[in-house]
Amino acid sequence: MRKILVTGAAGFIGFHLARRLLQKGETVVGLDNLNPYYDVTLKEARLALLEKNGAFRFVRADVADRKAMAALFESERFDIVVHLAAQAGVRYSLENPHAYVESNLVGFMNVLEGCRHRDVRHLIFASSSSVYGANTRTPFSVHDNVDHPLSLYAATKKANELMAHTYASLYGLPCTGLRFFTVYGPWGRPDMALFLFTRAILEGRPIDVFNEGRMERDFTYIDDIVEGVARIMERIPAPDAAWNGAHPDPAISFAPYRLYNIGNNRPVALMDFIAILEGHLGREAKKNFLPMQAGDVPATFADVDDLMADADFKPATPIEEGIGRFVAWYREYYRK
Repeated sequence: MRKILVTGAAGFIGFHLARRLLQKGETVVGLDNLNPYYDVTLKEARLALLEKNGAFRFVRADVADRKAMAALFESERFDIVVHLAAQAGVRYSLENPHAYVESNLVGFMNVLEGCRHRDVRHLIFASSSSVYGANTRTPFSVHDNVDHPLSLYAATKKANELMAHTYASLYGLPCTGLRFFTVYGPWGRPDMALFLFTRAILEGRPIDVFNEGRMERDFTYIDDIVEGVARIMERIPAPDAAWNGAHPDPAISFAPYRLYNIGNNRPVALMDFIAILEGHLGREAKKNFLPMQAGDVPATFADVDDLMADADFKPATPIEEGIGRFVAWYREYYRK
């Protein structure tokens, strides 16, 4: 059996991925620092479910802790590492930029060093649709340059892609970066729109609707994200002979490195998203229309052609179905 490290295992995506891997019979070590960026009891509840499986072991540590990470890699000898731990959130990066440097840059360096020195076969790491920044050509393609980020969070994710490529080039470490597009679903993050809207509507409070509602997002259901990650885990990247330094393609390389989008490939207007949620809740939202927030973008739209070609997979969960599943989970978990 393989031993797989999932960082951020108490987080939204990390929890779902670890559960999927355990169901497949893998041995999973889950690492998380349980930071209070959002409700720690929700993270603990996720972990409690994972710990029911004897093939799961939890390690409480911070990826930015160099000594702790070195000791972990030395003692465990992982076959595959899926790095999902990060300080998340575009808006919070305006308030606490140092948290992003510590977790997303220093932490990722510690993961890269651990993988390099302990001969990890494949490092898969989470990037983000936010790296597309000021790009306006849609759908967003991994083959386009992404050199104009609009938030520090986006800049750290772009930096992760560059750091991983460097290690792939220097040390032959196979690295695959996955750009996730607005992930939602049961056990989701309380700082994300679906969670915030659901809570506010049920409590009779108004919801904040930015850019006067003129927003579109490529909402991607959590099961589709996990399926994409699981498939890409099995595709260890190899150097691409077609790469040409005169016309460099950022998605491939002469090194064992690859980038993919994982998105629903079907943007949804924010007002339609809210209307679907209102239908599932049986209540109309009180709406507080606001201007665009700093660091935000009006629309996201994933080109997933490469994911389809290489992993034979395309996210396809309809937004109506995904929101319905989230609402059912929320009502059960919070007894609303």
